[in-house]
Amino acid sequence: MIRDDDTKFLEHCLTLAEEALVAGDEPFGSILVSADGEVLYEDRNRVAAGDATRHPEFAIARWAAEHLSPEARAAATVYTSGEHCPMCAAAHGWVGLGRIVYASSSEQLGRWLAELGVEPPPVAPLPIQQVVPGARVEGPVEGLDERVHALHKRLHGAESR
Repeated sequence: MIRDDDTKFLEHCLTLAEEALVAGDEPFGSILVSADGEVLYEDRNRVAAGDATRHPEFAIARWAAEHLSPEARAAATVYTSGEHCPMCAAAHGWVGLGRIVYASSSEQLGRWLAELGVEPPPVAPLPIQQVVPGARVEGPVEGLDERVHALHKRLHGAESR
């Protein structure tokens, strides 16, 4: 169930996604929040320079593995503008991060990109639970998902559609 504090953190992710878009990158943003509500790490997509692995969720998993105990990782929540791709979901599972809350789903993104005539990604857009069966996942979030959709329209020059 999405709570008010979840919405606040997702709003922050959308701000990071917008920053990514303004910087010439794909509009994705994510944050890692401790069990007591402290933002521990945040990042945005950085794939425009050519490294397709520079997703914020992957960076969060690496940071958490280096800086948090297994217990703190399991108690933390990852908030993100878009559902983890399989690479990021695997990283999340391997380091034992806790709950995931996303504004828009991979299924939605795939549909939006198809509508815009964009080629699908080279990796199948599997739901997180197919990659990490025990993951606690919530999303998409109505209203916020449409804001993510608008960012992707801007990325692909289709704001008026």
